Amino acid sequence: MKLALLQYSCTDDVEKNVTDILSRISEAAGRGADLVVLPELSQTPYFCQSVDPKAFRFAESIPGPTIRKISESAVENGVHIVVPLFEKATPGIYFNALALLMPDGSLAGVYRKMHIPEDPGFHEKYYFTPGDKGYRSFDTPWGRVGTLICWDQWYPEAARITAMTGAQLLLYPTAIGTLKDEGEAERERFHSAWQLIQRSHAVANGCFVAAVNRCGKEGGTTFWGHSFVSDPFGRIIEEAGDDEEILVADIDLQSVEKQRQEWPFFRDRRIDSYRPLLRRML
Repeated sequence: MKLALLQYSCTDDVEKNVTDILSRISEAAGRGADLVVLPELSQTPYFCQSVDPKAFRFAESIPGPTIRKISESAVENGVHIVVPLFEKATPGIYFNALALLMPDGSLAGVYRKMHIPEDPGFHEKYYFTPGDKGYRSFDTPWGRVGTLICWDQWYPEAARITAMTGAQLLLYPTAIGTLKDEGEAERERFHSAWQLIQRSHAVANGCFVAAVNRCGKEGGTTFWGHSFVSDPFGRIIEEAGDDEEILVADIDLQSVEKQRQEWPFFRDRRIDSYRPLLRRML
């Protein structure tokens, strides 16, 4: 599989954002991409920096205007596309979601972000209902792909369960960066931890991991970019820089089986001893 991660920034002009996305998808396809992955809330600014009811104007149904336009691009370019967006399920119920589009323009499925943060600059609990579809993975011609979103990436349980659904590749569309009162030292610590936890998911689950982040400054947040792809040993195959970029990586999902044979973590799990995980505290 040739995997393309689209790293970019967004403005308040959703129509222009979508136009730019379509151009990037075409460019990625021209570079041979089979699967194109967009960052979290792909066609809007990261509006969760503040609590503002006006931001609900960005929500749309699945399928809706954005999905319809990008599905046409999937057909035109013959690629699979992961499209994260602000989903309106019904008035009063909204999700931080993503859709997987097939090369024929059909919708393979929807994932809704399970873990919803509430931090300075990341006021997601105001906007999003926690996901209600569970952890999911989807078949592609190259193997099975699991989808998670941003804050999910800090939870080994989410990675493990998604891998248990058969995922050979974990995808993490993301919007993460530093706030205006955080310095370079904090940025380095946060970025290092962010990358390390996801590389550890690759090792622990014997699979590939890809994280696609936005970049640039939006409001008081500077998104640090550095989208990357990790192999099942946790080694970085490809990594972007700070700026807008289309990151392309060749990965062999069939190598996951051999990895799991050599490091049989799934075989040796003591599932009889994990009941305490169902409790908030011990």
